[in-house]
Amino acid sequence: MKSSNLGYPRIGENREWKKALEAYWAGSLTESDFQDKMTNIRLANLQKQKDLGIEWIPVNDFTLYDQMLDTAVMFGLVPKRYSDYTGGKVPLSIYYSMARGNQHEVAAEMTKWFNTNYHYIVPEFEDSQLELLENKPLAAYREAKKQLGIEGKPVLIGPYTFIKLSKGYNKKDFPSIILRLLPLYKQILQELEQEGVQWIQIDEPILVTSLAKEEMKTITYLYEQLQLAAPSLHIMLQTYFDGAEWYEELIKLPVQGIGLDFVYDNGRNLQSLKQFGFPKDKILGVGVIDGENIWRADLPAKIKLLSTISGFVSKDNLWIQPSSSLLHVPVTTDNETLLPSEIKKAMAFADQKLEEISILTKGLNEGINSVRVQLDAQQSALTKLANSETRNNLVVQKQAEAAQSRSYSRHLPFKERYQKQQEIFKLPLLPTTTIGSFPQTAEVKKARSHFKRNEWTASEYESFINEEIKNWIQIQEDIGLDVFVHGEFERTDMVEYFGERLGGFVFLKNGWVQSYGSRCVKPPVISGDVDFLEPMTVRESVYAQQLTDKPVKGMLTGPATILNWSFVRNDIPKKDVCYQLGLALQKEVIALESAGITMIQVDEPALREGLPLKVSDRQEYLDWAVSSFLITTATVQDTTQIHTHMCYCDFNSFMDVVSLLDADVISIETSRSHGELASVFEEKTYEKGIGLGVYDIHSPRIPSVDEMFRMIEKGIQVLDKNQFWVNPDCGLKTRGIPETIGSLKNMVEAARKVRQQFENVTV
Repeated sequence: MKSSNLGYPRIGENREWKKALEAYWAGSLTESDFQDKMTNIRLANLQKQKDLGIEWIPVNDFTLYDQMLDTAVMFGLVPKRYSDYTGGKVPLSIYYSMARGNQHEVAAEMTKWFNTNYHYIVPEFEDSQLELLENKPLAAYREAKKQLGIEGKPVLIGPYTFIKLSKGYNKKDFPSIILRLLPLYKQILQELEQEGVQWIQIDEPILVTSLAKEEMKTITYLYEQLQLAAPSLHIMLQTYFDGAEWYEELIKLPVQGIGLDFVYDNGRNLQSLKQFGFPKDKILGVGVIDGENIWRADLPAKIKLLSTISGFVSKDNLWIQPSSSLLHVPVTTDNETLLPSEIKKAMAFADQKLEEISILTKGLNEGINSVRVQLDAQQSALTKLANSETRNNLVVQKQAEAAQSRSYSRHLPFKERYQKQQEIFKLPLLPTTTIGSFPQTAEVKKARSHFKRNEWTASEYESFINEEIKNWIQIQEDIGLDVFVHGEFERTDMVEYFGERLGGFVFLKNGWVQSYGSRCVKPPVISGDVDFLEPMTVRESVYAQQLTDKPVKGMLTGPATILNWSFVRNDIPKKDVCYQLGLALQKEVIALESAGITMIQVDEPALREGLPLKVSDRQEYLDWAVSSFLITTATVQDTTQIHTHMCYCDFNSFMDVVSLLDADVISIETSRSHGELASVFEEKTYEKGIGLGVYDIHSPRIPSVDEMFRMIEKGIQVLDKNQFWVNPDCGLKTRGIPETIGSLKNMVEAARKVRQQFENVTV
């Protein structure tokens, strides 16, 4: 057996990658110095994997922003709107314009990588001539070998996954896209073969989704051609995130190795292995260590699984590896000095997971006694956590069990309660609002740091937050928004904030993971039973409402989003955890309503991303995810208006689910997809309030009034003007103050211009 890894966190133990990136964007780091820093981080990551005993180390999994974007620019796939690009190797200025936009050109669309919390840049196919501008896998291989003596395993996103996750072509053009792209993949592999590369890892996670069987014929053709192009190069065809959809066809592909996920496959891959066997002349990459969560593995159970698998595949043909790239977990637990001992000892981040792979490899190659000490220590840690008080709150467990047998719904149908709400709020046509957060300035972060280090008293910190709220209530008045928010200055993160105030959570000191670009998040850890302790948002919401006659939305994060954006305990079903969250948040909604906050937004941006990749698994997830949202919101009065927010997903197949949430108003992302979401409503009817985000908050540009005017007009062509709300794509905490104010002023002016059209028609 050999040890293998699929990908390593690129951000560095102390987010060195993020800091270098932002320094370069700010102009305080030259391009040469920036590249030097990135090289140092990249080589340090490789050396660490080597030191941890990994035999097949991935190269080219490192990126300056996103791996899908890297692949696109490698092929010259630059949208024509980036007028400064005239051909040849894509410069960093164009690369980052595609990622982030600039003052004149909007960024490429960004969406979730399968069902993870990572966002990728969506490549756009146009009629431009594709060519291989740079063989990035080859450059990464050469660097690792020259600098560190590592015989690396280049990583490349597979052609079928790359095309399926891209946009800008019609379905009928799919074959022609393949024929345009295939020669470039052949060229990459041929150059790797000529270099003497032994193995290339080609990632095709699309193969675990619900593909039609006919598609396997196309995939077979692709890999037949790649194999003919570079017959001496060994291809490890890597899947992850679920079981292979067409296992019997997959194992017949002309490749030398196949990687399968044995953690998130729901037992499918093992069942297929037993039913159909595995080719004797292929390597099986066995993904047995969880690449997406932070808990230590039950190593004896993994040894048992590997022993079962070795009954079907020779041990010499097995690679032990994570279930997916370790991009989705923090770097190391070594810096977590504040965790309770019983919890920290049960955790494994990227480095510890690689250690687990090395332990399993050694144990199965040299005998279990060679790793007995490590096995016993790990088992002891897991047992202590299972028996801990935090995982045995019987009151919470009984309440969640009872909730699963109940049905929750609003008292009145939407149209009847919406009319009551409008009589109270008296909102104009096309009401304008924001999603929740305002810029988290250096002063806000500094104040939070003072408070956390006990340099400020609670009273001092509260006074500071009050001043920020007061200032931004006045700014909203000046801008002319119709519905206000308090700005969320007291919140570091929309999930972490609530986790810190609920029972059953712990928090990481340095547990950062990449969300998109330089945006790193520190997910809370649901380590035990979730319990409501005391009101979490009432004080700030009530204070803000006292400062204005305009309605101020209470702001909460929904149960499915807290679940999907946290590292979740893995000893009970996710469904049970979600019901616990719904019950805890229900108490917060009741507290807000009792305090006079009658417009409450419960954000569920992660509801869609938690959707299982297999169509057959989705209904069960949706049943309990929607029920958990209704548990949170359905107890309110008819006159209390419930809002929610979602972003970055394909709503075309999801609007029916959105309707089941029965929120009075939903705001959704649409600007990066250039208004394409509006076309959904040409085919589907949606009768509740809806805000299609009219500008992209992830781009540091101020969109013009005319740009947003056109976006609003496009929306009301397919939606009733009386149900249309106007808002940005998402929260504004990552933006600067001038661009935030400028953008919102233009947004309000655009809404007014559209309103005037209807007023003129009426006159």
